[in-house]
Amino acid sequence: MHILRDPSAVSQIANPDVRSLIERRFCEISAGEPWDADRHGYFILAEPCDRAESLELVSGCAIVHEPFENLPYGDPDFTPSFDILEEHTHVYEMLFVVTDDCGITLFIPKAEGIDVRLLALCAQYAVPPREIAPP
Repeated sequence: MHILRDPSAVSQIANPDVRSLIERRFCEISAGEPWDADRHGYFILAEPCDRAESLELVSGCAIVHEPFENLPYGDPDFTPSFDILEEHTHVYEMLFVVTDDCGITLFIPKAEGIDVRLLALCAQYAVPPREIAPP
């Protein structure tokens, strides 16, 4: 997994579509201010072979488990805890709002080797991307 705490880390992303989306999110969130991961949050890009549990551990976000009852994805009473989950052409974008100003966003590529439970959860709950006006 790639943990992206500042815009300079985006250059490490090989997929140009994913790189472009994450660059755009850095710009939209910072609105021209210098990036501060403690204030604005950070991004995590899942890679093949990353398990959903590893992403939960690193992010501190409940992804395939409910945060209170610890029900796993697939349980009939499971309710996801993300705030927004959008489906883009090559990647899913899962946002967890931590504070009014800060969030953690996971980018889950639609790629071979990505945790199948994570892709299934994304396919089930994702909505089309929202349009954000340029800053």
